[in-house]
Amino acid sequence: MKIKQLFASKKHVLSFELFPPKRDGNIEVLFQTVEELKKLSPDYVSITYGAGGSTRDMTYDIAVRLKQSGLLPLVHFTCVGHSRSEIKQLLDKLKSAGIENLLALRGDPPKGETAFTPAPDGFRYASELVQFIRSEKYDFGLAVAGYPEGHPEAPSRDEDLQNIKRKIQAGGEFIVTQLFFDNADYFRYVEQVRALGITVPVQPGIWLLTDYVQIEKICHLSGAKYPEALKAIIEPIKADKDKVAAAGIDYAVSQCEELIRKGAPGIHFYVMNKSKSVQQVLGRLREKGVVFS
Repeated sequence: MKIKQLFASKKHVLSFELFPPKRDGNIEVLFQTVEELKKLSPDYVSITYGAGGSTRDMTYDIAVRLKQSGLLPLVHFTCVGHSRSEIKQLLDKLKSAGIENLLALRGDPPKGETAFTPAPDGFRYASELVQFIRSEKYDFGLAVAGYPEGHPEAPSRDEDLQNIKRKIQAGGEFIVTQLFFDNADYFRYVEQVRALGITVPVQPGIWLLTDYVQIEKICHLSGAKYPEALKAIIEPIKADKDKVAAAGIDYAVSQCEELIRKGAPGIHFYVMNKSKSVQQVLGRLREKGVVFS
């Protein structure tokens, strides 16, 4: 199934994002989490692609296994480090495995490098990757990434909005946003993309705060801000891990309830390869009458 069909048939789409374990990690532990997440009936599950394509083979293996387990995978697919011919080979491999949906991304530079450098005969932007996939007549369902607070490398918000417009014009079918903590940023972003004539679904991405030490890192990596409203809740209890986790769940429940009630087409949870927090968030939302259907 193409994920765009889910958005057409369902009012609220539920999805989770996983990442491949480290090379010396245990993939079986990941799939123990997958079995717990399956009980929550996600519409699709995305699997990330390491910086510089470092987890390419593992991403592929996980995606195939997700499909075999009855889940609909959305495979992150980047152009970093790959020529056009290599990209075509990778696309053929995914197609042969029955993978139907990709999240087309530029990708992060390899570890240790700070600047993105396109491969010889490769692509510099995700929009070019989307255009290539469409020009080669692949029929993948294509998602693209959106940035409610602006991409950290974009010279301006206006330029970042033009970038998302190019990705949609090239063939992107829905937008999954980077994580954010202030819903006002999401609603403003949706207004801005609609003003550009973009009508595709914009699915908000929500990160579940469970550990104080993660906040600085996640904000640095994503470009998301640590808003004063959240800071006022977390800073006084930052030394108590259990209180931080409970407060993070409360905050996510509040975020998600407002997003759904105000028209978001679903929620994409960055679950960090864990199931407990998202189980609690979804349980609390059900109690409030917020369901994914």
